[in-house]
Amino acid sequence: MILLAKELWDGRRPLGETFWWYAVAYGFLLNFVTSLVFFAQLANDANMAWIALAFAVPIPYNIFVVVAVWRSAGRYQGPRSRADWARIGSTLWIIGLTLA
Repeated sequence: MILLAKELWDGRRPLGETFWWYAVAYGFLLNFVTSLVFFAQLANDANMAWIALAFAVPIPYNIFVVVAVWRSAGRYQGPRSRADWARIGSTLWIIGLTLA
């Protein structure tokens, strides 16, 4: 697991895998689950510290995965436009997931 994280951070995983699996799929899953926890705590008048924690939990992963996509895009050997769209798409996707 640590080796995979290092490969992602260094941009050594394929761009398609990094974007579609780690940014889109796993990013959605993590943010969806933590949003459910966030709203459940909000609805049950939980302590604000727990509510803030539920909101903040996915943020380190979100930052990590955007950096991974950007670095992977930098090594991408295919069309430059595909790398650029992956960078733009992952950034907007993660911002949307974080704020939604």
